Amino acid sequence: MVTRIISANASEILKMNGAELKQSIKASEGRTVLSENVVIEPAIDGLTTSEIAAAFGADLILLNLFDTLNPKVSGLTVDKPEDTVKKLQKLTGRPIGVNLEPVDNSAKMESTKLQISLGRTATADSIKAAEKLGFNFVCFTGNPGTGVTNKMIAKAVKTAKENFSGLIIAGKMHGAGVDEPVANEESVKAFLDAGADVILVPAVGTVPGFTSEELIKIVKMVHEHGGLVMSTIGTSQESSGAQTVHDIALQNKICGVDVQHIGDAAWGVVPPTETI
Repeated sequence: MVTRIISANASEILKMNGAELKQSIKASEGRTVLSENVVIEPAIDGLTTSEIAAAFGADLILLNLFDTLNPKVSGLTVDKPEDTVKKLQKLTGRPIGVNLEPVDNSAKMESTKLQISLGRTATADSIKAAEKLGFNFVCFTGNPGTGVTNKMIAKAVKTAKENFSGLIIAGKMHGAGVDEPVANEESVKAFLDAGADVILVPAVGTVPGFTSEELIKIVKMVHEHGGLVMSTIGTSQESSGAQTVHDIALQNKICGVDVQHIGDAAWGVVPPTETI
């Protein structure tokens, strides 16, 4: 049996494969915190945002705006780019994941579409690159205005099952500029059928109209299928102060989520440390 991620030491954590990491999170009974960090700017010269997040209690680190085909983390010095993730794992002692965005070029947009690099887009090549770099997990979701759809997220999960050995997280924190439901039972079922390990949903209180009742239904469905649920604070509430984050996290834990995500707003690179 594995050790709970909230109790395990760095050596134990970094030896875990995808299935073991999933069980370790499940055994932690809703106490796992994931911090999302922008990697294109250092927090302080010579110090990465991920090291700060780990120091203040994050159990999992998710890199945002990371290009898998041109690996670089600001504040991190490496001799070879292919060692970037391994060095960050060593410095933080945490599982490291990456956002990959399943862009839908035919999506009906409700805001201006942003173009992103191929290394950030969810493709077979970027997923294979994530595997080669040694990421512990991938997260298929969308930044604002990127045109990511639930249909393409499900497709990306299927591709990842064939090319990635780590944990697979899938879902939307917000609309990503697309005119479609952010989270519903239909999309969740599609992600599960495709092979997702963790279903990502917006935390209740972060997007308009997503209620506790809806989240409870999704949590029950996912748990019945052997999956986990991560509620996300990815719409700038992470910069609102510790009490706001506390209230959102507690409300979603009551609904049964397994992981609480906190986004990268505030200074634009990592959430305020007291909210982690």
